[in-house]
Order: sequence, then structure tokens, then C-alpha cells
Amino acid sequence: MLELPSMWNLLISTIVFFIAAWYIRRYLNEQGVPKGMTRGLLVFVVASLVSWGAGDAVDWAQEKIQGPRPVAQTPNDLTQLLKEVGQVKP
Repeated sequence: MLELPSMWNLLISTIVFFIAAWYIRRYLNEQGVPKGMTRGLLVFVVASLVSWGAGDAVDWAQEKIQGPRPVAQTPNDLTQLLKEVGQVKP
């Protein structure tokens, strides 16, 4: 099931992305890799993977601390949905 990311996930993964991109660019400069589109794409992909992992770690830690999130139940048919919102009397 697809869950929306938490605010901490977005914040930390964004910060980690820029830090990882900076370190990767610095490492590639030290190795003498020429600048170009391939290098830029490599930096973007690797920084995105590191950022995704950091966000996943944040979600994992948050679930360990707070417990799993409750799953929303959806009504099976229209009459049940209308009962839930109070439009039809049982």
C-alpha cells in the first residue's frame, strides 16, 4: 500500500540529497572526472538513491518509535459510503 511520506521524511531526505550531491561532486573532482552531462546524471542518481535511503530510514525509525500507522478502511458500495457520511439513515 502506498503511504504518504511524513514531514520528517521530506525534510531529512531533501537535506541529505544536497549534502550527498556536494560530496559526490567533490569526490569526482578529486578523481579528475571531467564535467559533463554523464557526470551530472551520475551525481543526481547517486544522490537520489542516498536521499531515498535516508527517507526510508526516517520512516522506519518513526514507525519503531510511534508504532504502525492505522490503515483507512474504504466502504465497499455507495450505500455504505452514504451511511458513513450521514446522507442515508439506516
